[in-house]
Amino acid sequence: MSLLEETKKICKLYDINPARSKGQNFLINENVYDKIIENADISKEDIVLEVGQGLGFLTEKLAQRAKKVLAVELDDKLAGLLKTRLLANKINNVELINQDIIELLRLPEFGELEEFCKGKYKIVANLPYNISSIFLRTVFELKNKPSSLTLMLQKEVAERIVAKPGAMSLLSVSVQLYADGEIIIDVPGGDFWPAPEVDSAVIKIDVNKEEKIDIKKFFQIVKFGFSSKRKMLKNNLAAGLRVSQGEVGERLLTAGFDMKIRAQELSVDDWKKVLKLF
Repeated sequence: MSLLEETKKICKLYDINPARSKGQNFLINENVYDKIIENADISKEDIVLEVGQGLGFLTEKLAQRAKKVLAVELDDKLAGLLKTRLLANKINNVELINQDIIELLRLPEFGELEEFCKGKYKIVANLPYNISSIFLRTVFELKNKPSSLTLMLQKEVAERIVAKPGAMSLLSVSVQLYADGEIIIDVPGGDFWPAPEVDSAVIKIDVNKEEKIDIKKFFQIVKFGFSSKRKMLKNNLAAGLRVSQGEVGERLLTAGFDMKIRAQELSVDDWKKVLKLF
């Protein structure tokens, strides 16, 4: 039985109708599952936070390799399906949480989960497209960040994360401040059922940087810089900081920046220089 046939059979058996509003497109390419597992580099010492486990195919593969899997699923039917599969297959190292992942990460009680994940924990997720950006921002705001994230994302989002100066965005700066990302494999829409209208990609993000700068002020400056994409950096900063364009321009010049530079042209290191200027 092919993965597509098995997926349709499970959905029919459990009366699961994939909801586009929840980003429910089930992966039906075994090779992509294998690529995710290979690049996530899971060992018996690892705690894995899996987000959106779908029909549980990836969850079972993770459970075979990890010390423990914390599976977070919002959909009640899918959560119930996973619970049934875990019992049927006698998998006892998966803890299921039937909750919205963003709400969970923001709860004060998540500190307890951070203790649970103390040391080495990794995130593996096939994220719904509509929460990708907010999920990443929320993760990188955590005090106890994961050591890595292996994610299935909309291809456009994955490309924004790994963008170079010239095509930077608030998202790419937010991720690259803490981590290095690499696109592992492109995943066409035909590798899902039902097929989404856009292509996806698997990205590996290694969290390997500790910053001692004032994070709140750093992102205040960055948000000012990206406030209007068509305007030059000095104009956006002047409006956000409520100082004259002339003063902003002079400071940028002293740091070696072109007066006409735009926010998307700056690297993370460039933004650190801008932070020191203001």
